[in-house]
Amino acid sequence: MIDHLALQVADVDAASGFYVRVFAPLGVTEAMRFDSPDGPVAGLSGPDGMPRLWLGGLVDDGHRPVHLALTAPSRAAVDEVFALAKDAGAEILHEPRIWPEYHPGYYGVFLRDPDGNNVEAVHHTW
Repeated sequence: MIDHLALQVADVDAASGFYVRVFAPLGVTEAMRFDSPDGPVAGLSGPDGMPRLWLGGLVDDGHRPVHLALTAPSRAAVDEVFALAKDAGAEILHEPRIWPEYHPGYYGVFLRDPDGNNVEAVHHTW
């Protein structure tokens, strides 16, 4: 389980707007924002309102893409993320499908966010 994840992004506004728009079916919203010496920092949350995904400016040398998996409440929500990501012009790495190599009820879509990170929406049926 992830408590929180912080990503360094080229443009906090663009990254926050992307996550809030594309992952709206998962209940993602911008819960808080503050200014730091390195620029704005946005805290995104799911339905519980607790900021778990933090977006801040580039502070390390270079960019290090990461993989982030967000829990979807249903397969329909995964499909909706896929459609919204396509509408946003995101690179789709893997269209929604069952991934039996992970487990028989693993249904996910993989895409790139504006900074090149590999982001997934996944629904588990146990």
